[in-house]
Amino acid sequence: VLERDIAGYGASGRNGGWALCEYSIGPMEWARRWSPESAIRQMRALHDAVDDIGRVSAAEEIDCHYAKGGWINWARSPLQLERLAAAAQARHDLGLTEADLRMVGVDEARAIGNASEVYGGLFRTHVAAIHPARLVRGLADVVERLGVMVYENTAVRSLEPGKVVTERGAVRAEVVVRATEGYTRDLTGHRRVLAPIYSLMVATEPLSEKVWDEIGLAGRPTFSDARNMVIYGQRTADGRLAFGGRGAPYLFGSRIDTATERRRDVHDRIEETLRDLFPAIVDARITHRWGGVMGLPRDWTPSLAFDRSTGLAQGGGFVGDGVATAKLAGHTLAELITGTESERTDLPWVGHTSRNWEPEPLRYLGINGGLWMASSADRAEARTGRGSRRVDLLNRLLGR
Repeated sequence: VLERDIAGYGASGRNGGWALCEYSIGPMEWARRWSPESAIRQMRALHDAVDDIGRVSAAEEIDCHYAKGGWINWARSPLQLERLAAAAQARHDLGLTEADLRMVGVDEARAIGNASEVYGGLFRTHVAAIHPARLVRGLADVVERLGVMVYENTAVRSLEPGKVVTERGAVRAEVVVRATEGYTRDLTGHRRVLAPIYSLMVATEPLSEKVWDEIGLAGRPTFSDARNMVIYGQRTADGRLAFGGRGAPYLFGSRIDTATERRRDVHDRIEETLRDLFPAIVDARITHRWGGVMGLPRDWTPSLAFDRSTGLAQGGGFVGDGVATAKLAGHTLAELITGTESERTDLPWVGHTSRNWEPEPLRYLGINGGLWMASSADRAEARTGRGSRRVDLLNRLLGR
């Protein structure tokens, strides 16, 4: 394993700690592109991956604070409630069951987590909260004990069949796997493969039992609401609220700048949103602020491929949903490379690769235009109580 910094430096160690039951595109889109049956198989494989993370963590004694408490997606307006009900019905029509996800009323939604202005919600079962850095560092220790060599602080500049070129020299191997996500743009010839998109987070100080009695979230379910601009959070094992969201701009030319990971205005908006969700934390201090990049493919669809003739393999494009998806991708790639047939090796995403992003300035205008549309749609919906046409335009613009 060749790692530019340390294992977990990127999204694998800095994410919101959701082992999630869904991909960056919904199961209806899988069904449209392939078939309803294959969409359900793709979803069930991800459900299994969530459980596998817990199983492996327990077996290898990785203390990653795994808690399979599900995911409550609150509706905080009548429009959001309609949106969630439609999402639930579409998934049930496809073949998922009430055991997988179900609508909950106001009382149950607030019993799960006492957020403000709740009209109901959608609860998904197959989601776990984790401490991501503990998971990835623990996995690195496990594979090293198994004999894998992990070379950290080793930047890769280019790759080709049978060869990886680093700053320190070349490494030759029969099979080369690219798993570089938001940092793929650093590889020669890969600038337009995945767009590096920022997501930023904050964490509170440990909260008192009195505050937790008010908020709830017993069992540590992950949480969000149904706005267009993505937000996500969890109750951590040490009693904090860790909470994040989108909103930082895409940088021209797929540039990555660590200063953007600490943008005060974006962190302030995230903090404001968290305090709006939970008025009980009005006096709580924010003790941590951070962020990082994720990999966004042009069609929002994760890719997984192995070309036996060249020995080149790749997986990625998880759009921030990579904890369980990366586990499934890694398991599947291992089977493809070793020639092991399984229920995973004929899933519809096997062999999929997304087309490249447009050249600049189209990429810059399109991605940042999409971010603006999401936030402006939320403002319009809050003001009028009606759905915004910007959402449909956003989905068409992004090819979703």
